[in-house]
Amino acid sequence: MPPKLTYAIKFVADMDRAIRFHRDTLGLPLKFQSPGWSEFATGETTLALHPASEKNPAGKVELGFQVDDLQKFHEEMVAQSLTFSMPPTKQEYGAYLAQFVDSEGSHYSVSGGWPVQSAGGGGK
Repeated sequence: MPPKLTYAIKFVADMDRAIRFHRDTLGLPLKFQSPGWSEFATGETTLALHPASEKNPAGKVELGFQVDDLQKFHEEMVAQSLTFSMPPTKQEYGAYLAQFVDSEGSHYSVSGGWPVQSAGGGGK
């Protein structure tokens, strides 16, 4: 199954202002908000707001995909010479996430399941 687009992540300078714009001006339903991550319901793909940084300036947008097996996806894409800026890594919230760069230099995130390791096998 091909990757499924699940997130459009917009980096913002002012979370409260960005929430007001997307909720009050555009009329998007707010799923939840926090200082570090907010989400709007937009159908199958979620619009997420994340604070801007030096690496991700305000206005930048990053697409987020989901796959069933992140390890397999990573192996297949590396075999096709796709450049990963972050290999599959377990995040502090428990999910596995990788980041790669497309043919135009844009960064993407991809999340997905991780195979269960056998006893004594240890995972990432």
